[in-house]
Parts: sequence; structure tokens; C-alpha cells
Amino acid sequence: MKPEELLKAAQQARTKSYAPYSNFRVGAALLTCDGRVFLGGNIESASYGATICAERAAIASAVSSGARSFCAIAIVGGPAEKELSAPCPPCGICLQVLSEFCGPDFPIYLQGEKGEVKTYLLKELLPVAFRESSLGGKKE
Repeated sequence: MKPEELLKAAQQARTKSYAPYSNFRVGAALLTCDGRVFLGGNIESASYGATICAERAAIASAVSSGARSFCAIAIVGGPAEKELSAPCPPCGICLQVLSEFCGPDFPIYLQGEKGEVKTYLLKELLPVAFRESSLGGKKE
């Protein structure tokens, strides 16, 4: 699947987000290595700490369906009534969760300021991930 197609799926997911407090709607589309796409939208809570990010919603959906091997994720986000105008990178918690399932060269697609695809690798956004080896487990 092309990055542009995955970004369109993320835009679709964004329309289903629940963001009554911040009005900042985010959508994510997670591509499995077997070609399935799992969508997620942010789900806010009045207790902000209980908010679920779009990326983690997509990962939870995929993992709950038995998927464990991911090839890419696309993320879009911004104020609900405005045109998407800037990249919306994943937060630190989402990067940490992605690192649980994805290697350092995992691509993260963001929509650029002029609609172009911006591609980052997980290792660029999370250069020193806390991984299983950090716990004294197996070496990577």
C-alpha cells in the first residue's frame, strides 16, 4: 500500500475520533505486513490522562485481532474545523508502544504542510527506546 493511500485511511479514521475537549482530532492507519489496515481515532476523556491516542487505538485493534507484525503507520491530526496544515507526530507514549512491536526502521508517515508525505523512521522519533533488552531480557 502506498503512503498516500495509508494517509487517506488515517484521514477517514480521524472523522470517527472523539475529541469534545480539545477539538483536536487525530486518525491513524496501521498497516500489517500481511496487508490488513487497522484504523484508530483519538478518544478523549474529561480526565485527560485516560485519553487514548489514535495510534494506540489502531495498535490495540490490530493486536486484539491477532496481528503482531506491522509494516507502517500513517497519522494525521489537527483542529476539527480546520484544514490539515501541519504534520502530527506521535506522542512519546505512542512511540514507546510502537517500539514494542516494530523495529527501528519502521516507517511513520505524516501529512506535510502542503499535503505531501513526510516519512520518518521510528528510530528518528525515538532514538533510544526502552525495550525488552532494557529489562535485562533478550538482546536485540
